[in-house]
Amino acid sequence: MSHVNSKEIDEMNQEQREITLVELRDEMLQLRAQQALGGSASNAGAYKQTRRSIARLLTKMNLEKEE
Repeated sequence: MSHVNSKEIDEMNQEQREITLVELRDEMLQLRAQQALGGSASNAGAYKQTRRSIARLLTKMNLEKEE
């Protein structure tokens, strides 16, 4: 689940967003561990995509809290 776009986030309910956020954070932890151990260059894009997907989710969740 390395990438979630804005359209997919809009279609999710709050519970699904929270579950996806946990999964993405777990994936980010694994990618960081691989990078720390001298992981391959092929994971550079996955790291960036995962980080951005987490940011998209958090932004959408925070916007809904304000409403």
